[in-house]
Amino acid sequence: MTHAAGPAFPGRAPRLLSTSKYGSHLMYRRSAAAAVLLAAALTLTACGSGGDKAEPAAAAKPKPPAASSVPDPADSPAASAPAAPAEAKPTGPVLPDAKLTPKTGTFKPNEKQYLSGRVPEKMDPAAVLQNGQESCQRVERTAKRDKDAATGSVIAGEIPAAKDAITILCPEQKPILDAAAKGFPDGTRKSPAAGSYRALTQSTTCTWESRSKDGSVLSAGPEAPLKAGDKIVAKIPAGTAEFTSTGCYAWVPA
Repeated sequence: MTHAAGPAFPGRAPRLLSTSKYGSHLMYRRSAAAAVLLAAALTLTACGSGGDKAEPAAAAKPKPPAASSVPDPADSPAASAPAAPAEAKPTGPVLPDAKLTPKTGTFKPNEKQYLSGRVPEKMDPAAVLQNGQESCQRVERTAKRDKDAATGSVIAGEIPAAKDAITILCPEQKPILDAAAKGFPDGTRKSPAAGSYRALTQSTTCTWESRSKDGSVLSAGPEAPLKAGDKIVAKIPAGTAEFTSTGCYAWVPA
């Protein structure tokens, strides 16, 4: 770009002045500004791409395997924790039998028998009865699928008031109760009867040992690592003062 300069002397043609120097300065400024903007854009892109990479990494993190639809009882938290007394009754004041009446209708004789001495004051007897009925339903549903599982749940104390509920409200489940009465839960058993016992679990982590009064080990198992589906049998020798098992859920005579 050129500009015409005014005549220095009258009668001479005007002289053109080159502005290439000024144009060069202008282009340099524009190039420098563009470089700054480009650097800022690259910085933002780098930050953004770093964040984008973190998400796929998190998504690729392996998840725990899905639990079985019917978990082994020994794998449940209830199996490892000490069982609560299944037949515990209220320690405080309870409703007298004369006041064991539902808000509507009447209780059957066996229902009144179950509720006797079991309903705390200011509590609806029907709610307590419902708990007993639910215990019966749970035993019945489990026994239809797996009698060992039903027996084990009674032994382990997982079904509230199972003994009274079965005896009074659902006596047809008495065989489950009778089988449970011959067994004992996982943990420590004092002075067990000698014999062979079967663990009501397929857990491969089940271990046990029998000790005499002086603390010496009389027997221990398993003799070989357990495999999934193995039948687990422990032999308790005569003279066993203490039988201790871990991860075995419950035991019944083999």
